[in-house]
Amino acid sequence: MIKSRLFVKKTVEPTIEQLRTFYILCLETSNLLKTVELTRYDRRTGRIVVLIGDTIEVEILTNGERIIR
Repeated sequence: MIKSRLFVKKTVEPTIEQLRTFYILCLETSNLLKTVELTRYDRRTGRIVVLIGDTIEVEILTNGERIIR
């Protein structure tokens, strides 16, 4: 009898802190009449990357802290 191996892909999701920060960031961006051009979840680092307008890049760390560049 041949046993088949099941490959279970681990789902990686943002933390609650990241989602809270992302929500607040979107509200602040909207209040400033800016647009969110790109949102990406980086599975390698566990960070959310957001591009606001043409020049503002924000990284949201797993603890919800923001790094603005």
